[in-house]
Amino acid sequence: MEELFQQALGIVSPWFIKSIEFKAASKRLDIHVDFKRGATFLDGSEGAPCKAYDTVNKTWRHLNFFQHECYLHARVPRIKRDDGCVHLISQPWNGVVLGFTLLFEALLIQLCKSMPVHNVSQLTGVSDYLIWRTQDVYINVSKFVEDLHDVDTIGMDETSIAKGHDYIVLFVDLQEKRTIHISDAKGSGTVIDFVEYLEDRKGDREQITNVSCDMLLALINGVGEQLPKAKITFDKFHILKVINQGVDQVRLEETKANPLLKGSRYIFLKNDSNLTVKQKITKETLCLSQLNLKSVRAMNIRESFQQIYSLGSLTAFEEGLKSWYFWATHSRLSPMIKAAKTVKRHWDGVIRWQKSKINNGILEGLNSVLQAAKRKARGYKSKHFKTIAYLLTGKLDFSEINEFALPT
Repeated sequence: MEELFQQALGIVSPWFIKSIEFKAASKRLDIHVDFKRGATFLDGSEGAPCKAYDTVNKTWRHLNFFQHECYLHARVPRIKRDDGCVHLISQPWNGVVLGFTLLFEALLIQLCKSMPVHNVSQLTGVSDYLIWRTQDVYINVSKFVEDLHDVDTIGMDETSIAKGHDYIVLFVDLQEKRTIHISDAKGSGTVIDFVEYLEDRKGDREQITNVSCDMLLALINGVGEQLPKAKITFDKFHILKVINQGVDQVRLEETKANPLLKGSRYIFLKNDSNLTVKQKITKETLCLSQLNLKSVRAMNIRESFQQIYSLGSLTAFEEGLKSWYFWATHSRLSPMIKAAKTVKRHWDGVIRWQKSKINNGILEGLNSVLQAAKRKARGYKSKHFKTIAYLLTGKLDFSEINEFALPT
């Protein structure tokens, strides 16, 4: 039995399994590991192998044996260096966090990708604190050695950590479709924070040539000041956020006088393909010409803007945008006029989409993942939200830390 477990656990000489204790009543398996008498050990330095000076008893949580919790126990040797210092050696199964094996840590990381931390705690019997600590260590080490030398196209997007809390800005490598930095700096300092992070990891600010961002003045100014070669694209996703706000404002104002519009918010903000059958029927009713609803006119302006993006050439795109701008500004709908003038102020960045073809749908997709991250990090500090966000969207490689951990 000891030999079987030794092979299964990958334990090699001079280590061996000394004994196994199986306690069915307490659902626990204890495996005791020892080393051969007279064995020598290296401490990672260039010194010669040394025999054990003394030993320290240690315990590690390992993968469950079926439904039974499994623990490894070993007397770990300490060796005395030539300089007289006594050093505790590392074991091949030793995890990054004290008290776990590498395989158990790999399991925790994998589980945290799929369920909230508290659920992982209930499933494994490990405290929330230790699970967060394990994730933090893995994320911090991976981010510290991250190589960003080939990043040239980035997306920026502001999102809230939780309802009523501060906002953070995500920086995404749009080529690799992964979050590379999360900043909670304010104003144009957000971009300064990103550039410092980028250049600390072999990146080059002058290599960034394309940026997609929201129409926040602070971000726009930050890009202009810190990324000298970058040209900004305002893609359809960000512009539609502004236009949708106008449509919703028109609907809210009209709802006060027209009860037909109550509960119709998403009918005016969703695309037809995303409407339920019931919503489509309601939309057809509201679009009847005799009703002459302002909300329907606003929605038509939004849908017309979306159609511009199907135009194939830069000339056609710009002409379509001009026609749309004229219609929106002559609609006599104040929120839509305001939205159109916002587009006008950012005209060059809107037109640039025809050249860069940057698709911030990548950011939209990551944001939907991060909505789930908020639930996973609920009740914890903002740093835990960042940890979960990197775990789910960072595509981090943990192989340098743990050969058993799968890439995120």
